[in-house]
Amino acid sequence: MSFISYLINGISLGSVYAIIALGYTMVYGIAKMLNFAHGDVIMIGGYVVLVAMTSMGMPSIAAVLLAVVVCTLLGVVIERVAYKPLRNASSNLAVLITAIGVSYLLQNIALLLFGANTKSFTSVVTIPALKLAGGQLIISGETIVTIITCIIIMVALMLFIKKTKAGQAMLAVSEDKGAALLMGINVNGTIALTFAIGSGLAAIAGVLLCSAYPSLTPYTGAMPGIKAFVAAVFGGIGSIPGAFIGGILLGIIEILGKAYISSQLADAIVFAVLIIVLLVKPTGIMGKNIQEKV
Repeated sequence: MSFISYLINGISLGSVYAIIALGYTMVYGIAKMLNFAHGDVIMIGGYVVLVAMTSMGMPSIAAVLLAVVVCTLLGVVIERVAYKPLRNASSNLAVLITAIGVSYLLQNIALLLFGANTKSFTSVVTIPALKLAGGQLIISGETIVTIITCIIIMVALMLFIKKTKAGQAMLAVSEDKGAALLMGINVNGTIALTFAIGSGLAAIAGVLLCSAYPSLTPYTGAMPGIKAFVAAVFGGIGSIPGAFIGGILLGIIEILGKAYISSQLADAIVFAVLIIVLLVKPTGIMGKNIQEKV
């Protein structure tokens, strides 16, 4: 039963990574840039829920919705202020440095507002734990909600991309911004919508992460953000199913590594697996080789 318990916990943690990785892979697939401030939006979402529930007395559902709205708006502002002016920059290095700068800015704003001390986070999940096999296997309510939420988000995102005009516009922009512009697609609006969706997902991921691991600091989103980026690359960055699969596999590898090898080496194991996968298949599990005509 212990292996099954570890496996379920790995899927739960991987579901959080997958939700974050979906934001990474959408932004990269459409805007062709890496938003390394994405992990810190997770932290902002957690603080919004914490303040809303403790200081404002809001119910958990309302607090989560508020966090999604705040992070969605934050994502749009970050794109407009920090990334849009650099969209046509001659070097991707400028965008990368800006992303790192935005990340440190958000961390330091959180430090000024909330301090460096660890805050205790109250779980937003109220459903009871599920007991199986005569009580030998216990699945927490946070685990159940996290896995179900991840599946719903992934399916909804796939349907949005395939069935809506906005989703089709995203596909067109990801293929060729210039051609999409000539076809009358609002490229700037499409990219802003991508950032908005990704940041809203980051808020949900932050709430689920803090509910499962009930603590919050200004650096809470840093390592999960990096691991989610690893998951996106692992699955094939730019691929929505790849981000989902990469996140789940990464969570399972991390939890099993902690349980059976070493808790101190778990992170190293995760990155070692990534290196091996990229050596064997550089585009990731579901990534595709793109041939460019010159």
